[in-house]
Amino acid sequence: MLLTSNMFADQHLEEEYQVSPETGTMPTGRTARASRAVRDVVFVDGVRTPFGKAGDKGIYAGMRADDLVVKCIRDLLRRNPSLPPERIDDVAIAATTQTGDQGLTIGRTAALLAGLPRTVPGFAIDRMCAGAMTAVTTTASGIAFGAYDVVIAGGVEHMGNHPMGADADPNPRFMSERIVDPAALNMGNTAENLHDRFPGITKDRTDAYAVRSQQKLAAAYEDGRIQPDLVPVAGKKTGAGWTLNSVDEPPRPGTTVEDLATLRTPFRAHGRVTAGNAAGLNDGATAALLASADAAAELGLPVRMRLVAYAFAGVEPEVMGIGPVPATEKALRQAGLDISDIGLFEINEAFAVQVLSFLDHFGIDDDDPRVNRYGGAIAVGHPLASSGVRLMNQLARQFEEDPSVRYGMTTMCIGLGMGATVIWENPHHEHYGQDAT
Repeated sequence: MLLTSNMFADQHLEEEYQVSPETGTMPTGRTARASRAVRDVVFVDGVRTPFGKAGDKGIYAGMRADDLVVKCIRDLLRRNPSLPPERIDDVAIAATTQTGDQGLTIGRTAALLAGLPRTVPGFAIDRMCAGAMTAVTTTASGIAFGAYDVVIAGGVEHMGNHPMGADADPNPRFMSERIVDPAALNMGNTAENLHDRFPGITKDRTDAYAVRSQQKLAAAYEDGRIQPDLVPVAGKKTGAGWTLNSVDEPPRPGTTVEDLATLRTPFRAHGRVTAGNAAGLNDGATAALLASADAAAELGLPVRMRLVAYAFAGVEPEVMGIGPVPATEKALRQAGLDISDIGLFEINEAFAVQVLSFLDHFGIDDDDPRVNRYGGAIAVGHPLASSGVRLMNQLARQFEEDPSVRYGMTTMCIGLGMGATVIWENPHHEHYGQDAT
């Protein structure tokens, strides 16, 4: 779905109503005209908590998932004081495991806990890893249609409180009717399957890619490019008192290829996927502020990106990591663009093999400077449903730094065999808002 008003200027939902001269009443037939044009959707701002390691030793051990989301919502309002809270039309928050502190329609409960007016509704979303990305595209569609002016969309995953797949009860038909291979229910196995399908993606390549991810994140931290969008979170550890967590916990900036070569392959004997070339188990939350272009101008809100197109696609669950490829092809067709038009890529690094399969398909080098300039999930972490907005935050900041880039992309694979891609336009580019053709 291409969300650009200039391409939809001539497309209207028309219904014609004519008052009867005999009765003076409006007939039920389609006789008068009303139109609804698709509106431009802009990314105003995005924040996230520092990402932590899941488990008893992680920075968020003992904390609630919904409290992490609340901190993000409150910080969005603090950063954008010209936005009256009552102007927020909806709050969409994603979580993969929707139970306990991630349940009870978390979009609504987080809105209430954050102190938004009770007139502001909210809802929950689950599309596994693409939860926050789906929260953005779903509410963006509402903005484009005219149902909303301003929304908050994001996601949370506390994998320490809710381990991946905990309490899940897959229908036995998945196995008995061979709807999917049993390996499809374990994401690590699907990554090993990708290695099988693409033997040119060796373990050496994935380890080298993982090391570069760590190096790029370390450089971005050193240059102060990550910190501006982080919401500090206070945490208390037994016997250690309170700590203000202001940086991500997972990164290992000194990692070398030699270090990764020694790691075990937990998903397959003599396999290729390790803890070093895959994202870890993490806790964290994100939230983004989206608006119509008109509402942003009215309220004095900044415009950091404009939504151009988005697409979701399904693939074989056994090789779910290939999902970004068809999703990207679909989004590019909708936008009328080619892969060469994309100047920046933010690809979620669930597994290095998954990113490399995407790059190989589109003929992009492993170390192309357009790809994940600040590093990715292998270094910073991947709290499942929250990660989509992290990609957007990083792309928006890169747009500000590099006005020569007109279009950028956020893309990710999704459990059970899906992919998601969103294409964005840089408002700092000289041709911003003009017809791409």
